[in-house]
Amino acid sequence: MKILVTNDDGIYSPGLSCLAQEAAKYGEVIVMAPDIEQSSMGQAITSGKPITYKKSPIHFKDIEAFRVSGTPADCVALGIHLFEDIDLVLSGINIGSNLGNSAWHSGTLSAARQAVLFGVRGIALSVSVGEGEPDFDNLSSFVQDALNEVINERDLKLLNINFPRNPVGEIEWTSQSVRKYDGKIMANQDPMGREHYWFTVIPIEPIDDGSDRWAVNQGKTSITPMILDLTDKNYLNIRSKN
Repeated sequence: MKILVTNDDGIYSPGLSCLAQEAAKYGEVIVMAPDIEQSSMGQAITSGKPITYKKSPIHFKDIEAFRVSGTPADCVALGIHLFEDIDLVLSGINIGSNLGNSAWHSGTLSAARQAVLFGVRGIALSVSVGEGEPDFDNLSSFVQDALNEVINERDLKLLNINFPRNPVGEIEWTSQSVRKYDGKIMANQDPMGREHYWFTVIPIEPIDDGSDRWAVNQGKTSITPMILDLTDKNYLNIRSKN
């Protein structure tokens, strides 16, 4: 199996290194990650200027690794173009969860989604954060458990995996928690007196049982199968009956 590993936190992220080492247990791994952090870039692509890539400035043991002057989606498109017969794209491990509504803007999940658009399976992996960075040495065994659960599920093209900061070892197959939220723009000033703004999100609906948020709040690893089709099929079915 040939596996392309990417992320949106950038080439220097410890989560990327952890995922690459775990992926190497399943086949040949190539790393192509953004040269700078690209968090919350969604599925943006670089269209107004060329994309370049160079050898990674950090060592990934025996894994070939490159840094890309582009977005997570660029990394996937370029990697699939440069290296033949990519069987699987793994994206992460993102430092910060990608649950519920964050699926729309997550660069981590968008990289996996870009893979599916190119006909390759895509799996996004993220871990919740608290004070300080996650302990990836401790997390690695849970990553392996999750990959063991899904690596041969070839009918599932797009998966979103989220780990709690301190997993208890259980895996739950979940739905995406799509909740209404109160998005506010908070105005402030920097030390020079210049105005700047923060976009904040406060959920206004409770967590639904069986969802990704519910599982992670229980200390469980959440695996959510996802699709590309955004069509409101219920509405189409209603119209077809009228």
